[in-house]
Amino acid sequence: MMNNITDTVKHLIIINVIMFIGTLAIGGQAFGENTLFYDWFALHFPKNAAFQPWQIITHMFMHGGFMHIFFNMFALWMFGTAVESQLGSKKFLFIYISAGLGAVLFQLGFYYFNYLPGYNELINGGLSKDMVVQALNTGQTTGGVTQSQLVILKDLFQIYHASMVGASGCIMGILAAFGMMNPEAKLMLIFLPIPIKAKYFIPGIILLDVISALTGQSFFSPSNTAYMAHIGGALTGFIIMWYWKKTQFNKNRWN
Repeated sequence: MMNNITDTVKHLIIINVIMFIGTLAIGGQAFGENTLFYDWFALHFPKNAAFQPWQIITHMFMHGGFMHIFFNMFALWMFGTAVESQLGSKKFLFIYISAGLGAVLFQLGFYYFNYLPGYNELINGGLSKDMVVQALNTGQTTGGVTQSQLVILKDLFQIYHASMVGASGCIMGILAAFGMMNPEAKLMLIFLPIPIKAKYFIPGIILLDVISALTGQSFFSPSNTAYMAHIGGALTGFIIMWYWKKTQFNKNRWN
């Protein structure tokens, strides 16, 4: 199986495995958000002091558990090898990283969309910025906070302490690229062993992520999955491939 793996995919898998071992080995509980390695390299909400610019890239190589990294690396091998073979290593890596950045843009945008209205409501309701920041950092409030403000603070606390790890956004971009280049390829879900053409299968997976992002209802992923990151990665991969296909008669052609 691994004999057919392409070079860039192989190197990406190696980096992900090394980072995963680092999460287990350095600083604290395995897979916990309290681990030192996790704190350094997972992507934190930008308003949180734990956020660092390098996390925009490093989180793409972090994972939260054995099953998380296994399924992501399996998908990377399965679809990434095919895409790299068709596009070449440079274009493959360009889509991979771009999709990861697209995932960040969508997920953080989604967080801010939910964070800013609540934050502004607290400030307009008489709370000082220092009071809000203290409450978000400690989970504790001082006097003078109403019940409705406590509800808002609870929601903001979840966003403020949110963190994101995983190659899923990158892989969704690769999956979109695979589907555009191989629309007639037949794919199957592990839990639904029925062959479905890629041109139906991949949009279906993305649609499920859209539904999950809007409703919170999880289908095949854990409930804490960053669904908007999946959508952002897939859309980024689609746009890049659409552009390359549109300009296929010049230097940007994909084959």
